[in-house]
Amino acid sequence: MSTDQHESKVVLVTGASSGIGAATAARLAGEGHRVVAGARRTGRLRDLAARSPGVLHPVPVDVTDRDGVRSFVETARDRFGRVDVLVANAGVMPLSRLDSLLVDEWDRMIDVNVRGLLHGIAAALPVFTAQGSGHFVTVASIGAHQVVPTSAVYSGTKYAAWAITEGLRQESDPSIRVTTVSPGVVTSELADTITEPGAAEAMREYRAHAIEPDAIAAAVSYALAQPPDVDVNEIVVRPARQR
Repeated sequence: MSTDQHESKVVLVTGASSGIGAATAARLAGEGHRVVAGARRTGRLRDLAARSPGVLHPVPVDVTDRDGVRSFVETARDRFGRVDVLVANAGVMPLSRLDSLLVDEWDRMIDVNVRGLLHGIAAALPVFTAQGSGHFVTVASIGAHQVVPTSAVYSGTKYAAWAITEGLRQESDPSIRVTTVSPGVVTSELADTITEPGAAEAMREYRAHAIEPDAIAAAVSYALAQPPDVDVNEIVVRPARQR
């Protein structure tokens, strides 16, 4: 059973309370899809839903909680009868040099950026397989393709996200499409989690020419809009001035 690209799809978005997640949820809701927006900050989700009444549904979820992610997916399936897309967007980016030894922050990146993605795959893959269609979209990062000082752990988690998603593509039945979107510098709250002063200062300079989150949302929309036999596997979107 396939969903035509022009029909309304049931789309789940994690990390939807701000940045790329919020922009993606809002854009897809505006295009007529039924969007289930998940995040920990429920107040922000309610505000987002208020701007797209009837088509954007806020659901609290912490991607590090395996059972919570399973419930997130199953609740959407039970409500709408199917799940067509999972946009695995939730992520954190507390950059730091390795010799700062901010091990708790490393662990947090692994938990959210890698385990969170795996929890989403584990929850959605059986649903997609049973219904004979589905689309995974992983929001990775330009950090999956390059490493700079302070990005070692973050880039490692995003390369892992890329590798896991590519492996998923190769292993999946052709009825399940798989896309990785790697954003460059985007206006978001990710940099606000950086606690190491040197990394925070470097990031302020690095983000001088950021693009808006809707540029990434548009890339997600493009991948979803293709016919069922077209699988857009990778998209890199970055500011024209980013080199």
